[in-house]
Amino acid sequence: MDTEAELTERGHSSPGTGEGRPRSAFARFLAPDGWRRLSPLRGAALLGVACTVFLLLLAGFVVQPFLIPSRSMEPTLRVGDRLLVNKLAYRFGDAPRRGDVVVFDGTGSFVPEPDGAPGPLAGLLGGAASALGIGGPSDSDFVKRVVGVGGDDVVCCDARGRLAVNGVPLAEPYLYPGDAPSKVPFRIVVPLDHLWVMGDHRSQSRDSRDHLGAPGGGMVPVEKVIGRADWIGWPPSRWGRTAPQPGPAAPAPPSGGRHG
Repeated sequence: MDTEAELTERGHSSPGTGEGRPRSAFARFLAPDGWRRLSPLRGAALLGVACTVFLLLLAGFVVQPFLIPSRSMEPTLRVGDRLLVNKLAYRFGDAPRRGDVVVFDGTGSFVPEPDGAPGPLAGLLGGAASALGIGGPSDSDFVKRVVGVGGDDVVCCDARGRLAVNGVPLAEPYLYPGDAPSKVPFRIVVPLDHLWVMGDHRSQSRDSRDHLGAPGGGMVPVEKVIGRADWIGWPPSRWGRTAPQPGPAAPAPPSGGRHG
């Protein structure tokens, strides 16, 4: 009968529907020809969401951009530079080494613990903006150079005004021209699983030296390190890797000067 034929036809799903229900925009997007079926506006919105999610995952686990806000690391890093922080550098058993430039959370070492946590929405938006590199760095995030690791005896300064680690003077070619290694004398032994960090522009850097009398003594727990600052990603004129690591200083010339 014609009635039965009509009911049979209605029982089948038409293209673009499933079990008689319209397919979602996301389902249509995933279909082999889904991209062409979406309206331009919906396609652009879904592409934007996918890119944002990808960038958040990338920043959360692999590489995160970090904006340099101060002069404390000149000349290695300048105000406005955007670092690419390698978050995998210390994920597989490796640990920060002397000379590494690291980004770390200074909560509890450089800044006090906050009295209260921010609201969930503010925290989510702030974290996402920082991770995507479209916002300023967190007030608790810092970038410095590792001078001493756990167990090191760090002294300032020797008779020639140099830092010494475990009795070995350091050559520090990355120091800001005209800066002394430190105008603050100190001698510390770095606790295990902690770091002693300093800026390259020593006269402009608030670093471990400024927290010697505070709880923790200016030492940064290794677990607070976010990643290693391996590359400068912006501006294009500054593309490249960060400065070399420190090494033993050249021996003093013999008395009487050089002959030649």
